[in-house]
Amino acid sequence: MTVTQAAPAGTSNKNRGADHQAVLIVQGADATGIVAAVTAVLSRHGANIVSLDQYSDDPQGGSFFQRTVFGLAGLRAALPALRADFDEELVKKYGLTYTLRDLSVPKRVAIFASKSDHCLLDLLWRHRRGQLPVGVAMVISNHPDVAEEVSGFGIPFFHVPCRGADKSAAEAEHLRLLKDNVDFVVLARYMQILSGDFIDKVGVPIINIHHSFLPAFIGAGPYAKAKERGVKLVGATAHYVTQDLDEGPIIEQDVVRVTHAETAADLTRRGADVERAVLSRAVLWHAEDRVIRDGNHTIVFA
Repeated sequence: MTVTQAAPAGTSNKNRGADHQAVLIVQGADATGIVAAVTAVLSRHGANIVSLDQYSDDPQGGSFFQRTVFGLAGLRAALPALRADFDEELVKKYGLTYTLRDLSVPKRVAIFASKSDHCLLDLLWRHRRGQLPVGVAMVISNHPDVAEEVSGFGIPFFHVPCRGADKSAAEAEHLRLLKDNVDFVVLARYMQILSGDFIDKVGVPIINIHHSFLPAFIGAGPYAKAKERGVKLVGATAHYVTQDLDEGPIIEQDVVRVTHAETAADLTRRGADVERAVLSRAVLWHAEDRVIRDGNHTIVFA
């Protein structure tokens, strides 16, 4: 097994003015007074609410979801006291779960890719332009083809071959590289199926981009199959990875209209455009804690 490495990684040069800002995600059974409890805690600590989005799937006994961004001078020092108050007000009183994250600390991502580079390079370009508030920890590929282009972005590149039915050695190397180094993984047209064992052990969310509205045109040559079927739309789906292949919670989808006159190559080109856009939105929304998973469903405060 060979592993090659490029230059050290960087983080996004713009983080949307996130200094002294935090994001609070709350979810659980709906009840009267939850929003008031959140705002009361923030008010007591002198925090200023920047944005607040909430959703209840049924006000009478349904589930409640809320995303709040707030600013507070001296945020890092105040986080332990804030968490203690939220434990008391949200967990003990309402039985809710929550996460509280300092937005000035970007999530770390590893990007997996194969020979197709359009999604990978789009993410790296957006990251360099400051459009994705993440730290790209590494790019991992089962082919060396994209190594030179990745190195141009100053991102570590690891070539981990994955041949044959037994992928255990490659996945063991993946786990070694990822351990304690990333907060989520993106499959940017990584053309390998992850084993259930890997998904269990990796311990972080995995986002995949699929070349159609799911479920459709599974396997190799999807756009040739689409042309044969005379499709009038081509699209893409970004979703979280689960052990059920291509059936994880959906984050984002989009389509473009096509006609009978377009070739399979035309469909491939137009499909790649949609894939880039859908995946970049999904990564952005996950990085900004705009996606809340609820079983196999998602609430997206985009």
